[in-house]
Amino acid sequence: MRRFGDAKIAATFKAYPPGLRKRLLALRALVFDVAAATPGVGRLTETLKWGQPSYLTAETGSGTTVRIDRLKDRDDGYAVYFHCQSGLVETFRTIYPDTFAYEGRRALLFGTKDRLPVRELRHCLALALTHHARKKSGKAA
Repeated sequence: MRRFGDAKIAATFKAYPPGLRKRLLALRALVFDVAAATPGVGRLTETLKWGQPSYLTAETGSGTTVRIDRLKDRDDGYAVYFHCQSGLVETFRTIYPDTFAYEGRRALLFGTKDRLPVRELRHCLALALTHHARKKSGKAA
């Protein structure tokens, strides 16, 4: 498991119920793994935004912020959140219409008992982490 650089972020994860914490830690590891494997992303900055663990491409500016958190008032669901005006969730919905549960234009939703579609989620995370770089270059998803 990747170490936390900030005690507040570690405390946020520790406060999640155990089953949910396990899923969110796995999601956190996946975000870092995708960033490391995606050219041009660089080192991620992990912080809290709106009390949610958030991942920024501050070093390169290549992407938009990715946030992860539990679903409000539920111990059996969690989500990956994206900037609602980025158009990313609409893109994901077009590419993967039946793979994910969606919340409007801002999130991919998961249940703690669901199988995580890792290959497809890796693709979505890579698109988010390179969103600004692709917009600048004119490349599509």
